[in-house]
Amino acid sequence: MLERFHDLLRLRTSPAVFFVSAGLILAFVVVTLIIPTRIGDLFGTMSTWIYDNLGWFYISGVTIFLLFLIYIALGRFGRMRLGQDDEAPEHSDISWFGMLFAAGIGTILMFWAVAEPVNHFANPPRGLSADEAAEMEAAGESVDPTTIIGGTADAAREAMGFTLYHFGLHTWTIFALPGLAFAYFIYKRNLPPRVSSIFQPLLGEKIHGNWGRAIDILAIVGTVFGVAVSIGLGTLQINAGLASVLGISESALSQILIIAAVTLVALTSTLLGVEKGVKRLSNFNIWVAILLLAFILISGPTVHLLKGMIEWTGVYASMLPELAFWNDTLADTGWQNGWTIFYWAWTITWSPFVGIFIARISRGRSVRQFVAGVLGLPTLFTIVWFGIWGTGVFDIQMNGEGGLVERVVGDGDIPGALFAFLDQFPLATLTSAIAIMLVAIFFVTSMDSAALVLNDMSSGFEGKVPGHQKGFWAVAIGLIAAILLTATGDGGLNALQSVAIVLGLPFFLLGYLMMFNLSRAMREDAGEVGYLRTRRWLKTLPPEEYERRMEEYDDSLTEAVVAPDYQEGTQPENAPDVEHVEQPEIVEEYRIRTGDLPTVDQVAAERAAGAPPTATGAVRAPAVRTSRSAGTERPRVEPGLVVGGRRAPAARRRRDRPRRTDRGDRLRQVHGLGADGRRRRADHRRRSHRP
Repeated sequence: MLERFHDLLRLRTSPAVFFVSAGLILAFVVVTLIIPTRIGDLFGTMSTWIYDNLGWFYISGVTIFLLFLIYIALGRFGRMRLGQDDEAPEHSDISWFGMLFAAGIGTILMFWAVAEPVNHFANPPRGLSADEAAEMEAAGESVDPTTIIGGTADAAREAMGFTLYHFGLHTWTIFALPGLAFAYFIYKRNLPPRVSSIFQPLLGEKIHGNWGRAIDILAIVGTVFGVAVSIGLGTLQINAGLASVLGISESALSQILIIAAVTLVALTSTLLGVEKGVKRLSNFNIWVAILLLAFILISGPTVHLLKGMIEWTGVYASMLPELAFWNDTLADTGWQNGWTIFYWAWTITWSPFVGIFIARISRGRSVRQFVAGVLGLPTLFTIVWFGIWGTGVFDIQMNGEGGLVERVVGDGDIPGALFAFLDQFPLATLTSAIAIMLVAIFFVTSMDSAALVLNDMSSGFEGKVPGHQKGFWAVAIGLIAAILLTATGDGGLNALQSVAIVLGLPFFLLGYLMMFNLSRAMREDAGEVGYLRTRRWLKTLPPEEYERRMEEYDDSLTEAVVAPDYQEGTQPENAPDVEHVEQPEIVEEYRIRTGDLPTVDQVAAERAAGAPPTATGAVRAPAVRTSRSAGTERPRVEPGLVVGGRRAPAARRRRDRPRRTDRGDRLRQVHGLGADGRRRRADHRRRSHRP
């Protein structure tokens, strides 16, 4: 039946994934419209349970993802290319960065650029607001001197540390992990652009079965919900900006018209594709955002803003290790529930869309370039962005007319925070209009990027598909956002946020499986690294100990020398040459007389040298080179090689030696005693002291 309906609509997709995902989304919308209170209560209860019992899992999960990405980038897999080994990147660095930023959290950065610093400045996450401190003092209670009080310099530092924590490395880690996994499995292993492809090392061909379809459906539904929240926030901000600039009322009709206009532009961009649509909009938007930022910097207290930006960078760096694992364990104020935990859960629900999109624009880059670019570039821009806006907020509140805290925190006008800030600068009407345009374009790029990715996730391939199939997702996202935002009011939006938090739990579990599958696939494709081959050095003994062991017929002298030296044939491939040293005469005599030569595994040595191993059972004869002594030449035997590193047992070697029963004769032979021995030792002393 699904196949027939699929052909009737002239689609080119996977019927089960497409229609089940669309049906679940539609069912949620319909049920929410019919009984919004019950749905809100149900998901509110579930999200509250997650807040109370699994908040630590969300906090630690993102930090573990970040550490994993750093490990992969710095290790040997960092040189692997996301595509063919000789493939070059498709997009320039500037275009790549623009699309990263615009398709990631561009809308969110515009929405929270002023609102979050103001909120944390007035209500420090780990402190007290000014009103709470005043109430405690009025009640006769003392306030701990180390407590951070809202509205102070300490509160400003705390606010910027948390703001950068929420929008810096950790947020982009949530996007980078699935992005890297998608890029690897889609362009290195040439698998379909679906979330199920990441699980190919575990599922194998079953990625096309029920388990694979279930994973893809969950990813599509979660992506739609996550993007819908962003679109709802963007619509509220655009409406607040239009009310500030043009006096348009903040009503349901205005919000419907805004969503309709933005959806129309996003639909056009979706039909044009990445190269003509998203890329051009992203490049344009990033430059306009930079110009707006430069205007704030130049028209405001420039030096003060620059100093603040640098200072907040240090604050972020110093607070990051603590915040990465901070769970508010002792105070247990519940502050993280409405901020950090919600951010992570909400962001991870739409990370598959951003991940696949980042993978598409990152083809041809190395793993190290990908991780450094996706984590580093947006984070640096985030520090600059919030550093300037945040310092401006504190300057207005502490040195200027103020009013931002009252409007944002007191009145709850979070969407209007940006425009209240711009009213404090010259050309407020023009800059507010530019800000509205930025939010709208970020809105568009998020929607059309999501539509393109959702189409790929449902169809399972990148290629030419019917235009109405791609456009369906853009229209569906806009329609869902409009219904939830206007028909059910705040209840619908809150219900959607609660659903995003609940859906975030399985996505975190998928994140751990992503790390396992990605590392396993990289090991399979790149091979395991063996132990590091090193040159093997012989045992060095003092001369007197060497003589004692000669007297005792110690078998360990086979592997011993007096002058430090190494076994020939053990040097690794491409190792620098190290000259063998001349051994004392006593060592040479021992080797020549007994035939005991240091042995080494021939196969291992030839592998280290890059040569093919000799046939099994073959024995290479000892190498012979000449050694000059007092103007005469005599053969010097160097270590030979025996297959498998096997040498004759000690008993056999001892049996082959000439047996000596007379200890005096043996000592005279070893130490050169007797008439001939005395002459040899005298000659040796003369040679040793010869200038």
